Amino acid sequence: MEPTDRIADATIPPIALGERTAAPTVQTNDRPSYVYAIGRIEPRFPSLAVEKALAQAMAPLDTAGLTDREAMRSVLADRANRYLVRQLCWTFLIQGLETYLLSPRDPIDFELLIDALRSRPEPTDLDMVVGLRGPLAPPELCGMSIPIVAFDQLYSFDRDTLLDALPTTEGAADAEQERSRTASAEVLDRILQLSDNAGATDEHRALNYLAVKYPAIYTRTAQAHADNASLTAVEVRPSRLRSVRTVLDVVFSYTHRQTDVTDKYFVRVDVSEQLPFLVTKLSPFYDIYDRS
Repeated sequence: MEPTDRIADATIPPIALGERTAAPTVQTNDRPSYVYAIGRIEPRFPSLAVEKALAQAMAPLDTAGLTDREAMRSVLADRANRYLVRQLCWTFLIQGLETYLLSPRDPIDFELLIDALRSRPEPTDLDMVVGLRGPLAPPELCGMSIPIVAFDQLYSFDRDTLLDALPTTEGAADAEQERSRTASAEVLDRILQLSDNAGATDEHRALNYLAVKYPAIYTRTAQAHADNASLTAVEVRPSRLRSVRTVLDVVFSYTHRQTDVTDKYFVRVDVSEQLPFLVTKLSPFYDIYDRS
């Protein structure tokens, strides 16, 4: 379930979408605006002309018995129609809201957008995008004033596939494995449903990275449930060890349902660049109080 990593943190090129280009923006500290987001990709027609062009390309094909999505995908998968792929507005929805317009930094990655167009979409389908956030799209581009993201990675999966890929205890009973899966689903849903998690802040990038890359957070939560504890909080704090890099502590709090005692575990993530990475593995966390 690992997407291909393409590291491209150097110069930010102009962001192209269709026939228009726009210069990207950066954060106030001159650091590029990175995005590591989980949501859904949906194509939109920018104009009636593009919609009619796709219908014209579809007309000669034998599409009897196909759904509209299946027919559309068959047209876009044909290299002769690659111009239509470039003309479409590829929107990225988070919790049902149109959040970004996507454009590949490498033209070959238009293939990834086609792959993300599922023939039979399900409510549990998810897409992960990693890239650089640019300016707001002009209204005339796609009729939506939302940021353009030039992506380097695009990975499509579904919720069940992600949960199935998590490690399980060898020889565990079916009931125990099912409880572990339920606990994992709770963690994933909590991260995805965080308020305003557009994958653009350092905190949300760290959480989204852990959600798809670090199974230990799911295993720890399943163990907490087995010990009669609930996941009561997920916090992201600046690490006390940060220096010239941006390092965050992601803290998971588990409260025992009978004693009300809370145990905390944390994992340290470096989000200084486009690709977050693990600094320290999940371990017990102890609050340090200022007694001065």
